[in-house]
Amino acid sequence: MSDQVIIFDTTMRDGEQSPGASMTLEEKLELARLLEDMKVDVIEAGFPIASQGDFDAVQAVARIIKDSTICGLSRAGPKDIERCFEAIRPAPRRRIHTFISTSPIHMKHKLRMEPDAVLEAIHASVSLARNLTDDVEWSAEDATRTERDFLARAVEAAIRAGATTINLPDTVGYSFPDEYAAMFADVIVRVPGADKVIFSAHCHNDLGLAVANSLAALKGGARQIECAVNGLGERAGNAALEEIVMALRVRGDGMPFTTGIDSTRLTQASKMVSRITGFPVQYNKAIVGKNAFAHESGIHQDGMLKHAQTYEIMTPEDVGQGGTNLVMGKHSGRNAFRDKLVQLGYELSDNAFQDAFTRFKDLADRKKHVYDDDIVALVDDAAAHVDDTIKVVRLRIVAGTEGPQTAEIDLDLDGTPAWTTQRGNGPVDAIFNAISTLVPHTAVLDLYQVHAVTEGTDAQAEVSVRLTENGRTVAGRAADADTLVASAKAYVAALNRLRAKRQRGADAQAG
Repeated sequence: MSDQVIIFDTTMRDGEQSPGASMTLEEKLELARLLEDMKVDVIEAGFPIASQGDFDAVQAVARIIKDSTICGLSRAGPKDIERCFEAIRPAPRRRIHTFISTSPIHMKHKLRMEPDAVLEAIHASVSLARNLTDDVEWSAEDATRTERDFLARAVEAAIRAGATTINLPDTVGYSFPDEYAAMFADVIVRVPGADKVIFSAHCHNDLGLAVANSLAALKGGARQIECAVNGLGERAGNAALEEIVMALRVRGDGMPFTTGIDSTRLTQASKMVSRITGFPVQYNKAIVGKNAFAHESGIHQDGMLKHAQTYEIMTPEDVGQGGTNLVMGKHSGRNAFRDKLVQLGYELSDNAFQDAFTRFKDLADRKKHVYDDDIVALVDDAAAHVDDTIKVVRLRIVAGTEGPQTAEIDLDLDGTPAWTTQRGNGPVDAIFNAISTLVPHTAVLDLYQVHAVTEGTDAQAEVSVRLTENGRTVAGRAADADTLVASAKAYVAALNRLRAKRQRGADAQAG
């Protein structure tokens, strides 16, 4: 068996199925380019039959990606498979990923099919997919709760029909590492032709074991791992791509496997997915979390000063974390600021740099210390809102114990100034009421979340807002030293995305 592990990224498909994590076409293209730059082997770009938007996104990704294999998901029906192929057709490297449930509980309650009918569906679906493309992956949904004899029969049917990759997913995050490894080993030994295909693991994190199970699958004979940036995915999420990659890199002594991933892009990918979805990365998240390479304990600091490996098993540079934070302040000049941006992985045009520097100086006048995370939030916030048609121009708040709390706000609506003053049950409610008066909508506020970008009472606030309207869910995010200003900008950002979704829907109907 080869020691090379194929990394199959499903951030844009399984990851996007997280409630509130939907991505626009432009965001998927941006992410796909970065995944290709990271040297991800397979990019699962979406579920083409799910909607016209999903089809368009998969097809658009297929047109621009040249090195990575572009994969689309499909159920076992002919319409799904044919639609999937049309979406991935433009890609130089393309794969159809078709699946059907094999566990007793799924076959009885979900499919309402007898086992023999499922076997027939496997043969028919894989055969059709193989007639369309040479690269076909078949998945046994809920494999870990499937009777082993039937699982072996199903895998054999898929291989005989022409599948080149066999995925045995822990769909509901049920398995333990030792039993998951044993399942792969058993199926590979029992099924004729198993040595001619690649076996794949796809683990969900319901019990917090997705990464452990994925690594165990390699010991059982799998050579592809399906994962997502930041562990994004349905329910408790998927195995985290960054954790898989670095576990194999750091512990090659115990797991002699390699990937082709450029690990220095992991933090950049994590930040991009967080920005796109509005899902913050927990501070103590392995590999890419803000505190992953932070040392506050005096004992730890002493050890780090003497030798970094006393408390770090990898370096921040290995994963693109940028090393030790250098404190930036109001006396820093343009050259120092530009050098800091380069260290953080940003290359801005002259106009974008000047705007970022002006915003940095303004922030430095309001904060005692400006940290790397402050600068990242500042630059990402500007980039996220550059195309917004609704913008916050001015905000004035009256708040306190006596009330009423009021918000006076000026917006730029497609170049037209608009102003109002509204009351609310607290300053944030007043802000949102004022914005809703100027930009009428029927969306429901699903999430309002605030966290500090850095430590201290003068830390920038990063606000995430999620809105739902007529089945459309959008997220908005903004950062500012003033929490209330960040709240207004985040709410407006969500409305901008909602407006864009409405327009795409109207264009699709007109077309």
